[in-house]
Amino acid sequence: MPRLVTRDRAALAAGVLAPLLTSVVLLPFRADWSNTNVALLLVVAVVAVAAIGSRVAGAIAAVSAFAWFDFFFTRPYLRFTIRSSADVTTAVLLFVVGLAVSQLAARSRRLKILSITDAGYLELIRATAELSRTAGSGDAVVDHVAEQLTSLLDLERCTFEYGSLVGHPPRLEPDGSVLAGHRRWDVEEFGFPPGEIELRTHRGGQYIGRFMMSPKPQSRPSLQARLVAVTLAAQAGQALGSPAPMR
Repeated sequence: MPRLVTRDRAALAAGVLAPLLTSVVLLPFRADWSNTNVALLLVVAVVAVAAIGSRVAGAIAAVSAFAWFDFFFTRPYLRFTIRSSADVTTAVLLFVVGLAVSQLAARSRRLKILSITDAGYLELIRATAELSRTAGSGDAVVDHVAEQLTSLLDLERCTFEYGSLVGHPPRLEPDGSVLAGHRRWDVEEFGFPPGEIELRTHRGGQYIGRFMMSPKPQSRPSLQARLVAVTLAAQAGQALGSPAPMR
């Protein structure tokens, strides 16, 4: 999580600085290049920020590009004032095009990350299914799933308990939500609730056991990751023997 925060801050800083540095580089050519060409190069800087950052960073870069274009390349120079109607049109187009293209670039990057993540999740499910087919016992599958859950959900540890249910810890539900007491817990906003969380396994509709998961303080897995966790637990349940009695 700290690494993500640092990266986000760096992207936001780049949103402000990249158009400024681009403007400084282009400044010696102000007399020779048209403002349209300058605006196009500033759009490139905006897209570059959005491609490595986020939608917010791209939007900040678009605003920054508009401001520095006005400051350096429209008369009167070195003032945030535009007198020429043509320059006003160019500046507005720079902002609108830069904003639109940056958002598309950020969305494209997000979709690429999701596709890579989806492929990784599918591989987890495929590998567990293959182990279920070839393993000599269900215990091997349970151990494998516990290890995968630890990585997938960013846990401190994960163990499996057979048999009876003891206590009422927060529970990861089949729909990926987390039930704490009698209410839904907002994992995206607050992360996992403190303490252990259970993820139950079933076979033939009957309770088998549960994974007891201890999340790290900063653990905030996505809904997609939680749904994959539920799927892995179901695979473990299918690999185990006869259902244990409920008590």
